[in-house]
Amino acid sequence: MDIHKIRDALTSPVKPEARNNSKNKLAAVLIMFYGTKPTIIMTERPKTMNHHAGEISFPGGTLKQGDGDLLKTAIRETKEELGVEISRRAIIGQLVPVTTLNSGFTIMPFIAFLDQIPSLVPNSEIASVLRIPLLDLLKTIEDDSDPTHKSIQEMYTFKFQGHLIWGASARMLKQILVKLVALELV
Repeated sequence: MDIHKIRDALTSPVKPEARNNSKNKLAAVLIMFYGTKPTIIMTERPKTMNHHAGEISFPGGTLKQGDGDLLKTAIRETKEELGVEISRRAIIGQLVPVTTLNSGFTIMPFIAFLDQIPSLVPNSEIASVLRIPLLDLLKTIEDDSDPTHKSIQEMYTFKFQGHLIWGASARMLKQILVKLVALELV
């Protein structure tokens, strides 16, 4: 699969404004693609976290007062969590925001394409870093049959090396899958 075709399929206008029409807290994540074989970075949260303990997610977090917009939130949180400085110029698009019903977040996923990932320095919010081949991961999609995960109608899972990806992260991956399937890239 040509990384350039995937990049083109995921390119969209970037609208990072922090608008909140609900009672949910606003958050943003960064979906980083790199390499000639499209690879993404995901993180495993420590089991001791208050929110999303032990889950597999994209780097990101909650909008803070000084951020100004959600893209700044995604960039700031990625630097805090992984020690990676991402330029706004590397951001090529965004997905539709995803809402978590159990923790009350509306999450804006931004997409970045990088030639390579510099060395990562995870902070205490990260138990491990996963470098996941995108196309192999997308082939693992299944409906989420865990009744404790069924807080909304559409729930999916993906699997990578014994890790289960579900919830908001899986719904973001599903959006990517739909875009790639529509262009017959998967």
